Amino acid sequence: MIQTIADALAAQGYDTMTPVQDAVIAPELDGADLLVSAQTGSGKTVAFGMAIAPTLLGDETHFGRAGAPLALVIAPTRELAMQVSRELTWLYGKAGAIVATCVGGMDTRTERRTLDRGAHIVVATPGRLCDHIKRNNIDLTDIRAVVLDEADEMLDLGFREDLEFILGESPATRRTLMFSATVPAAIAKLAKAYQRDAQRVSVVSDGKQHSDIEYRALTVNPRDTENAILNILRFYEAKNAIVFCNTRAAVARLTARLSNRNFSVVALSGELSQQERTNALQSLRDGRARVCVATDVAARGIDLPNLELVIHADLPTNADTLLHRSGRTGRAGRKGVSALIVPPKMRSKATRLMGWAKLDAEWALPPSAAEVNAADQERLLNDDAWTTPAPEDAVEFVAKLVEQYTPEQLATAFVNLHRSRGSAPEELSNPGDGKENAPRMEFGKSVWFTVSTGRNDGAEPRTILPMLCRVGDMTRDDIGAIRVQPRHSYVEVAEGAVPKLTNALGPDMKAEDGVTLTRLDGVPDFGPRTGRPENKGSGPKGGNDRGPKPAWKDKPSYDKAAKPAPRDKPAYDPDAPKPAYKAKPARDEAPKAEYKPRTDKPRGAPAKPKRDAARPPKSHKTERTPMKAGEKPKAKPAWKDKPAGDKPAAKSGAKAVWKKPSKEGGAPARDAKPAGGYNRASDASKRFTPPGKGKKPSGPKK
Repeated sequence: MIQTIADALAAQGYDTMTPVQDAVIAPELDGADLLVSAQTGSGKTVAFGMAIAPTLLGDETHFGRAGAPLALVIAPTRELAMQVSRELTWLYGKAGAIVATCVGGMDTRTERRTLDRGAHIVVATPGRLCDHIKRNNIDLTDIRAVVLDEADEMLDLGFREDLEFILGESPATRRTLMFSATVPAAIAKLAKAYQRDAQRVSVVSDGKQHSDIEYRALTVNPRDTENAILNILRFYEAKNAIVFCNTRAAVARLTARLSNRNFSVVALSGELSQQERTNALQSLRDGRARVCVATDVAARGIDLPNLELVIHADLPTNADTLLHRSGRTGRAGRKGVSALIVPPKMRSKATRLMGWAKLDAEWALPPSAAEVNAADQERLLNDDAWTTPAPEDAVEFVAKLVEQYTPEQLATAFVNLHRSRGSAPEELSNPGDGKENAPRMEFGKSVWFTVSTGRNDGAEPRTILPMLCRVGDMTRDDIGAIRVQPRHSYVEVAEGAVPKLTNALGPDMKAEDGVTLTRLDGVPDFGPRTGRPENKGSGPKGGNDRGPKPAWKDKPSYDKAAKPAPRDKPAYDPDAPKPAYKAKPARDEAPKAEYKPRTDKPRGAPAKPKRDAARPPKSHKTERTPMKAGEKPKAKPAWKDKPAGDKPAAKSGAKAVWKKPSKEGGAPARDAKPAGGYNRASDASKRFTPPGKGKKPSGPKK
């Protein structure tokens, strides 16, 4: 092994190698193409880093000046690429290697400047690396080794064409290494096409996989899935935990729920930017967050040192995804727990998944509230706070507390403070047998409340139940019977949930839209159960005036064998004489009158003229007297402004203005139209000039 690589491993505390690391650095595999299959958490990143070191350095112990890259490492996701970059940075740090990253979501101009300055190793995702190759931002002429990490995942994500393009652009003399947890037929075909005499290295155990991981399959009522996740997190109190969901919407919903319950939680999904995803993982590594809710984007290659718990909120789609999800814990010899949330209807699917993955899981119910409290008590009794001495600046305060309070009061305050740090556990319902009509558990002791809304207000159990769960900080299992009356309703609430309800509603006990609740001392008197009003009929007083219905009479039996007798028809005789033809009787028609010409008008008389030729034609409006020859039209009178003040009386011969008669005393008969006609100035219809009919503007045309 090269001395600088050995020194870097010793600095990180590597005393012994994992099986996959020992296999890839064997002398007989030096310089050969490799197809390696190993389970998750086996140290594949360090393994291929050590495997390509002789190819990159040769007989040297340090790298020369950075120029065109010597090695390409391709990873399926951004998070895995960034993690591989960090691992190779410390592994080749003493050898003076420069490691560059090219991943989606980052600034391409910054990456291009980094490549221009030179790098020895480039860690990239397939899509971004193809983009740099097509833009001539990276020079592949000096490539000596290409590593495909999680090759099966890259094919599942649809990167086959990108991988073929990258391998086709790389030099033919390169060394190609493929690392994958499984080797399906597609990986074998890709290796056969782009590798030369590849050596197969398999370190997957034939026995039980993930021996350091405890698998638990928890049967949960479908409506209690999120409550079960809360109890699991509280029961184990892991330093770091990942909750896997199948969709981004489920990630957002569960993140909000955990955040509202005082969990330090971060989200990790494809809809987040690269900066947000990087910050989320860094928060988990720094201890600022304890829970990560993620999609399968985080199931490949992510290594969190303190990850102790993996929860599958949604069952994975296949056995490989189950292994990769669970492989985030129990890495490098550490112990971990993988819990599957299994509704009763999904039990058969969970069994098949674990059978295909060759896993044995313990079937059980999720931790109840009592079990969570018992685990808290055990952790409290084993806490180091009992043996840690008081700080120097708090000795006087401790003495004051001992003097002022009794031991019982101090213990009570200590327990209350300890429980206030975490979220209260949830009561879970019976998961049943997966049927819709599964019997409900016995409700137990309860308290009745009156709700100030009833059937007349449109209230129904399906509207009262979610309203109380929403404003009263309860679940549907905390509510029993609901009896809706015309003007109010009765609701049965579990005795243990009454304090939560009263604290959430306050002293006024007001819910939503002015609805108030009142606690009752006992069981209310519901009175006669009333359903829908009966049909009163269509009579004049609501009754049925058609009388009682007649008694039902059975129909007479019908004998299919009995058939009606055929009708008697005379036999057809072709020689029989046909009946005589009867002609229709003739109608009596009256003789037409003889035509006689008119005698009052002689034939050929001239027609009467339509109008007198000497009379001028009439206009379509009024009849006008034609002007005589040489006569000039009369000039119009000059316009005079109306005097201010009262209007003078109309003079004879002047144009009179028609006034609307007064309504007082009845409407008098309208006067005849004055001789001069109406005043055209007051008639709005005479003042309007249609478009295009006015005077043309003077001046030359523009």
